[in-house]
Amino acid sequence: MTQLAGVQSWFHGGMFLLVWAAVLHQSFASVAPLPSDPGRPERGTYSIKTSNGTVCLLAQMGLQLNISYSSVSQNKTVHDVMNIQPNITNSTGLCGGDSATLVITGGGDKLNLTFLFALNVTSLKYHLGGLFLSAEKPDMKEPFAAHNNNLDYLRGTLGRSYMCREEQTLNVDPSLTINTFQLQVQPFGATGDDFGEAEECQLDEDDMLIPIIVGAALAGLVLIVLMAYLIGRKRSHAGYQTI
Repeated sequence: MTQLAGVQSWFHGGMFLLVWAAVLHQSFASVAPLPSDPGRPERGTYSIKTSNGTVCLLAQMGLQLNISYSSVSQNKTVHDVMNIQPNITNSTGLCGGDSATLVITGGGDKLNLTFLFALNVTSLKYHLGGLFLSAEKPDMKEPFAAHNNNLDYLRGTLGRSYMCREEQTLNVDPSLTINTFQLQVQPFGATGDDFGEAEECQLDEDDMLIPIIVGAALAGLVLIVLMAYLIGRKRSHAGYQTI
């Protein structure tokens, strides 16, 4: 009996240690540092004017930056998500014949975000060809900088705007991606404060296509049920006539 009691005591003690280890593991896992979620960014309006005061570039969009940098406090590379706040930033830029630049600066992180648009004067098609971002935060071992001049996003036609209501991700380089929300931009051929006719992105078209497909499928299902009911009823009447 004494031996059995010892075994039971050892068993319960072992179970207690296992449970306690599991609790500690969950506690440490719960406090592990994770990227903060700033939520959906505010939509800002940005415009560039010529020397005579005419708007030549117009953009409206919410911008969210996903960056990876070397952290001083954690001594490792960390991922951070930052929303651009339009009320504490400024926009400048330049419009040219076949190129246009939008520069967003300001904020507490010494932000400089530059969009480089290019226009093909032969096809009259434009696109976002380059992006540059620099920023500084106290926890960064060195200022953050990333750029890519070989992009092909936000493609539109001269005189028209490019629109994408859905969230869209622009991959710049391994350390930077930019999420856009409710974006509409016209880097060439803008006239005044209004956008030209919008050309919608594939994401918006797919989003509109899904309800159409679902509606058509439901309509087809109703039609099949109705036809089955009518055929069954006709067969039932034919059976009565035979009797």
